[in-house]
Amino acid sequence: QVPLVESGGGVVQTGGSLTLSCRASGGITGQTLAWYRQPPTRGRELLGFIVANNVTDMATSVEGRFTITRDDAKAMVYLQMTNLKPEDTAIYTCNMPPHRWGQGTQVTVSS
Repeated sequence: QVPLVESGGGVVQTGGSLTLSCRASGGITGQTLAWYRQPPTRGRELLGFIVANNVTDMATSVEGRFTITRDDAKAMVYLQMTNLKPEDTAIYTCNMPPHRWGQGTQVTVSS
């Protein structure tokens, strides 16, 4: 399987911004990629995905605050997060459907 490696997580204050990166060994050209998160006490939530022609679809819960972009030349997909809230605290994971997953990166939003 093609490894996916996330980076960019950390601690940020409420209202702050953070950009997560996901690198895919083997490339992403032509692939759909998705971002998920799992808060400490809830199940995994799909945040959105980006298809090969850069069209994205974001979950209602994050639409307008989170954006997914990609750079096929670098085999990278990004999750730009703005106006972060404490309830955004979670482990964020990228996915290349159906079965390729990263290890996740922790995002903590302090109040």
